[in-house]
Amino acid sequence: MYNSTRIKSHHHQRRREPPLHSHRSWCCSFTTPPLSPDNPGAASLSRSQSLRSYPSSCKNTEIPLSNKSIPNSPQAQKLPLARRILSPGRVSPISDKPHSETTLKRTQITPNSPKLPLPSDSRSPVIDTKDNGRSRIFDVRLNLKGKNGKSLILELISEVLIEDSTVFADLITDYRKNMSGLCRIEVPDVENLNVFRETIELMFDEDIEKKLLKVGVFRAIDILEVSEGIKFGRGVSSCLKYLEAVPWTEEEEEKLRILFSKIKFDDGTATDILARLCSFGSIDSQHTLAKRLVWSITTCVDAHARSELKSLVKGLLCKSSVYEKNFPDLNKEDILAVCESCLSSLVSLFEEEGSGVDPCEKSTKSEKDKPLLERISKQVDNINWLLDILLDHQMAEELVDMWAAQVKLIEIHENASPMIRYELSRVSAMLFIAMGTRKLHCRSESRLGILRVWFRPMLSDFGWLQRCRKGLDMKALEEAMGQALLTLPLSEQYTLFMDWFQCFSKNGTECPNLSKAFQIWWRRSFLRNSETFRLESR
Repeated sequence: MYNSTRIKSHHHQRRREPPLHSHRSWCCSFTTPPLSPDNPGAASLSRSQSLRSYPSSCKNTEIPLSNKSIPNSPQAQKLPLARRILSPGRVSPISDKPHSETTLKRTQITPNSPKLPLPSDSRSPVIDTKDNGRSRIFDVRLNLKGKNGKSLILELISEVLIEDSTVFADLITDYRKNMSGLCRIEVPDVENLNVFRETIELMFDEDIEKKLLKVGVFRAIDILEVSEGIKFGRGVSSCLKYLEAVPWTEEEEEKLRILFSKIKFDDGTATDILARLCSFGSIDSQHTLAKRLVWSITTCVDAHARSELKSLVKGLLCKSSVYEKNFPDLNKEDILAVCESCLSSLVSLFEEEGSGVDPCEKSTKSEKDKPLLERISKQVDNINWLLDILLDHQMAEELVDMWAAQVKLIEIHENASPMIRYELSRVSAMLFIAMGTRKLHCRSESRLGILRVWFRPMLSDFGWLQRCRKGLDMKALEEAMGQALLTLPLSEQYTLFMDWFQCFSKNGTECPNLSKAFQIWWRRSFLRNSETFRLESR
């Protein structure tokens, strides 16, 4: 089939033999109205298979377009017909006078190439070469007005538009009821002129999905939106099939999600895309899944896999996570239940150690022959990981009370080997740091309870914690311990600071250095009180 397009030129007519091509023909230019029966004073015509577009530069020029006007303008209100495309899928009024001209508001556009006059008798439409014995002409002028002030004019064959777009079919049919000759359609406030043009191009392409492969997912989403707006069925169907078949980036997925929230597609493929975008499970199922994931990690045997999964799940449950958007708040009871299980396992493991088993000796009865010390360390890591999750959700107060109530573990600590009992002080260290750095807010009774129970064991285990830090910041621990002590009543501070003073005088660096906090306590207890007494006496 031979095709023809209309092209503006600075110089002279040039004729080429159009090659055979399966595409249907159409013509476009930027801003300057192309050749038509209503525009006889224009450049000469040539036949070409390729599309040529002419960008325009800005200049003070008023551009009139027949039968169209902008929204809310005085001209639009005077026109009797009420059909106007405000954006894809909306329609503009068409004048009932065949040659009337309605002036748009001023648009700053001037073509790069000057107009060249046609011979006076050149008033007939451009006729496409015959297709199956029928003459096809460029009988529709589509004027696209961008929001950025730019303009694009396309000359098209009405037969193709009517076949592919119900919106254009209705417009052209209504126009021909009242007028003859070139049909003019205006689309104002176009978001992206290139996307709209590419969507129109697809009407003249037999293999749309092949074209989409070249433009990619992001562009295909834009084309899908325009295709739906102008009711271009083949375009909508092809875009949905392409998008369903390819993977998306997070940015593309978010763009699709926004589009599907605005537009409901009837195509069956849209259901498959929605299934990838949305989970239809209930909130309860999300809580259940989070609980299952946490339980699975605390019972995971492989150390490397456990470390990777902890990082993954903590990131998913973290409040600052990008995945948290519509996720319901964490169920505190589920996490505390896992903490209880880990504490029970700790008690059992220390009892096993108390029965005379070498902590470094392998056991053949549990966890695939892991050493006892490694299994204890694993449970401590689990508790500290759960503490991090609770701290992120401001839910860790109950864990403070739970740890302060571990009477059995305190008894075990007194008799356990120093090389293994220090693992318990790793839990205390994380809680002290959280309290001293203001990440954990708990009642005075809770702070007093945990410091009364676990402060002295911490003094005993500090030397081992320095040698086996396992990621623990010892300077931060010393500072936080002092700050936590200073939140207690002065009388309680006195008791605990005296214990520290005696331990530090005997063990030196094997004990935390709380000198700075001790000075603050001394000043608050004696110097400031004496100044207050003198002021009151005066």
